[in-house]
This record gives sequence, structure tokens and C-alpha cells, in this order.
Amino acid sequence: MAINPLDIIKQFGNMQEKMGEVQEKIRRISATGYAGGDMVQVELNGQMEVLKIHISREVVDPKDITMLEDLVRAAVSDALVKIKEKVREEVSSLTGGLNLPTGFMGL
Repeated sequence: MAINPLDIIKQFGNMQEKMGEVQEKIRRISATGYAGGDMVQVELNGQMEVLKIHISREVVDPKDITMLEDLVRAAVSDALVKIKEKVREEVSSLTGGLNLPTGFMGL
């Protein structure tokens, strides 16, 4: 079976266009991670940037900064898990459901 190089170039162009669309969608998605019974919330976008952090007054204890640090870390970790799953779903729609290797695109 002969491979037509022009078909490959055309498919590559289509893939680049789809990747641009997926990257734009990824920019718009967000996920919020929670810790401490929702007293600490961290919102991330699809580019893994922190959009917002909310810390309830009840969890702020100047004598126990370590607990607050742990709650912030837990909320960030929760948000990362959620946003990576949303990004993986978006990329999967581009690849037609093809299972991507672990670590592909940081996922």
C-alpha cells in the first residue's frame, strides 16, 4: 500500500488545527479543590494556574500555621487531580478516545 505524503501533510494540518481548538478549550476549563470540609478552596485553570484561593476565617489559627499549610496543600492537590482529568478528557476528544501514555502533556 502506497502512502501519499500529501495526505500525511493534510492530516498533520488538521491535527494542528484541532490542537489549537483543544488548547483554547483547556484555557477556559477550571476545577476547584477542597480541604478541611471546604474551608480551604483552590481553583485552577487548565494551564495549571491558580485562579483563586479561599480560606475561611475559622481555619486561620496563628498558633497552628502548619495545619493551614497542610490544608492549602491538600486543596491544591485535589484541584490538580480534577483539572488533569478534565484536560485528559479534552485531549482524548482530540485523539478520538486513544489512550495516551501516562505523563503525556504532563497528565
